[in-house]
Amino acid sequence: MSINSKNKELKERTQAALQGGGEKAVEKQKASGKLTARERIIALLDKDSFHEYDLFIQHSGRDFDMDKKILPGDGVVTGTGTISGHPVCIYAQDFTVSGGSLGYMHAKKICKIMDHAMAMRTPIIGINDSGGARIQEGVNALAGYGEIFYRNTMASGVIPQISVILGPCAGGAVYSPALTDFVFVVDKISNMFITGPDVIKSVLGEEISKEDLGGAKVHAQISGNAHFYAESEQECFKQIQDLFTYIPWNNTKKADPFEAKKPNSKDYKINNIFPSDPAQPYDVRNIIKGLTDASEFLEIQELFAPNIVIGFGRIEGETVGFVANNPGAMAGVLDCDSSDKAARFIRFCDAFNIPLVTLVDLPGYLPGINQEHAGVIRHGAKILYAYSEATVPKITVILRKAYGGGYIAMCSSHLKADFVFAWPTAEIAVMGPEGAANIIFRKEIKESDNPEKVRKEKIDEYREKFANPYVAASYGYVDSVIQPNETRKYIEHALQMTQNKKQDTPFKKHGLPPF
Repeated sequence: MSINSKNKELKERTQAALQGGGEKAVEKQKASGKLTARERIIALLDKDSFHEYDLFIQHSGRDFDMDKKILPGDGVVTGTGTISGHPVCIYAQDFTVSGGSLGYMHAKKICKIMDHAMAMRTPIIGINDSGGARIQEGVNALAGYGEIFYRNTMASGVIPQISVILGPCAGGAVYSPALTDFVFVVDKISNMFITGPDVIKSVLGEEISKEDLGGAKVHAQISGNAHFYAESEQECFKQIQDLFTYIPWNNTKKADPFEAKKPNSKDYKINNIFPSDPAQPYDVRNIIKGLTDASEFLEIQELFAPNIVIGFGRIEGETVGFVANNPGAMAGVLDCDSSDKAARFIRFCDAFNIPLVTLVDLPGYLPGINQEHAGVIRHGAKILYAYSEATVPKITVILRKAYGGGYIAMCSSHLKADFVFAWPTAEIAVMGPEGAANIIFRKEIKESDNPEKVRKEKIDEYREKFANPYVAASYGYVDSVIQPNETRKYIEHALQMTQNKKQDTPFKKHGLPPF
């Protein structure tokens, strides 16, 4: 057979494989408002950078008439490409082929590209759109999931792992995204749940829609399983591209530096943003934007546990991870969800060489029966563990309230922050002046002729003596008391001083976080 004949055969085979599940299946995918697997990859990656592999893989199922079926690529597209010129490995499940169901060869393709990502130390991106395990392949499908989960775990902290939920993701399939670093969801397209509405109805008698059970908003706002929420697939891809400008490509690198820019002082001047009334709430995002280059801030889990804010910004062109109490939501208290949210982010930054800046303004941990029974002790300990374990540069700025265990947890000097700065408005104490005065001077207040007057006097006395930054500074727990408008200058210098930080830790196989 001539070379021309061979080339013709290759072209025909390739065109057949690229058809996916066929014209009708593709039309149905488009009618549901979704792109096809290859369209998604091409939209996300740099133009003309995608190279597909294992196009001609065939499924291995032989039971239940599977031997008579042809599933192009076994329902998943894999390959490599670039984002902003940097290499990435990627896979996208193809719902037009047998509902994107996962069989043995489907899983083998995913595992192969994950192994490439680890060997080449490049990020791995997984686009999930699948009906779940291919029942006809039985335990082989389950084995495929297990192999993927193992690789997710081995890659954790080595290369960035991104999960994009663009369709159903149910049953065992949900655990791969849960093991990755960032999960992206799109409204009215993404669904994640262990058991679907039909099973819940048959077992528990409860009726609920897919959207209300495991839709994008549910995971972005309530469960916290999603880190980025978008209204469309294109917006989602833009979010991923933005994220990759802030993070490194593996754990031996630092994120690419950008041109240094000053904050937008017109809209985000700190002295104008920060309230003079110590009881007035405010949005800490505006403080962060008053510190970052061009006042840009990529927030993570924006809709979940809003009492704490996490995300990436740049200072003098270098990526910084921000963790900040938000007095605009629940007074900025720490609770189960906010502790989980912050701890996980802190560990990501530590794994990938991203310095941490912590902004403190909280009355402590949230009290109450619900929180105690939900395990606030265990959850709250996660943030203590994460900060203590982190060896990247750690810079803390105490803005206002820093009471009790919350003061310790938010990267205090006792958890080995490299630099701790405090504004003159900082109140560092065991508890707030009102509560402290009521306890310390209970008898004196009770026996006075004018209890309210005496209570106010004692509150003022306690505030003057203890609810300020100077007592902590006198013990060296605060390195400098600074003016708010000096904050960026101090952070810049601290980052410069800690850029070659090296911290030795005790030898151990691993610690035991309060999971």
